[in-house]
Amino acid sequence: MSNSQASNQAAANAASLAKKVISKDEWNARLAEVHVDREDLNKLIMNYLIIEGYKDAAEKFSLESGAKPPVNLESIQDRMIVRTSIQRGNIEEAIERVNDLNPEILDTNPKLFFHLQQQRLIEYIREGRVMEALEFAQEELAPRGEENPEFLSELERTMSLLAFDMNSTSPVSDLLAPAQRQKLASELNSALLLSQSQEKDPKLPALLKMCWYAQQQLDERCTYPKIKDFTKAELVMEPMGTGPIGGGNGSGSSSGAVAGA
Repeated sequence: MSNSQASNQAAANAASLAKKVISKDEWNARLAEVHVDREDLNKLIMNYLIIEGYKDAAEKFSLESGAKPPVNLESIQDRMIVRTSIQRGNIEEAIERVNDLNPEILDTNPKLFFHLQQQRLIEYIREGRVMEALEFAQEELAPRGEENPEFLSELERTMSLLAFDMNSTSPVSDLLAPAQRQKLASELNSALLLSQSQEKDPKLPALLKMCWYAQQQLDERCTYPKIKDFTKAELVMEPMGTGPIGGGNGSGSSSGAVAGA
């Protein structure tokens, strides 16, 4: 360890020792004094299920918990069909469904429409339909790229898929990952929700991010049991002198889970 590293570690240890220490027993006692209304929890869960389009789960949860959905659950069905089409790579069907529901959605959202057309191009390339991909890119996407530098950059990146083997790791292989379809499905789902005058983002992920941020702020002031992995929700008491939450190996799973939410 260099002198500078040793000095930084010593400073970190000194700062840690100067913090107030809250034991796990004391922390649990404080948490026990906080009342969380079960009805509020049920509303949060229902809000997430409805916005994300989990109709069957929302129906079962409503029966089991008694939570009343704020909207007609049948309205979720159309969004579920569109999402499923995107996740299967059937972009043309998704576009037809959206236009049947509300043609203004794509007419007034050029960025969303471009992303749908971009995904059609990705699916052509995935299936090895190279000539169709080139023709589609030239006729449908290139004119939009000329009008918008952002679209042009995305088009060029997509066309780069043709330079690599589909089974190899490449700088643009993420475009072929399931997460690419999922991202587009979420973008389209948000647009459908806004067209129905509904919230486009669930509250639960936002609360997790707020909790994570609050822990980062509190970590500067005291040492206390904290949640390092929200998927487990376990309180962990870090040894004295360790780095702040958000750094080191311990933060990877938590921050990733929150960002993905």
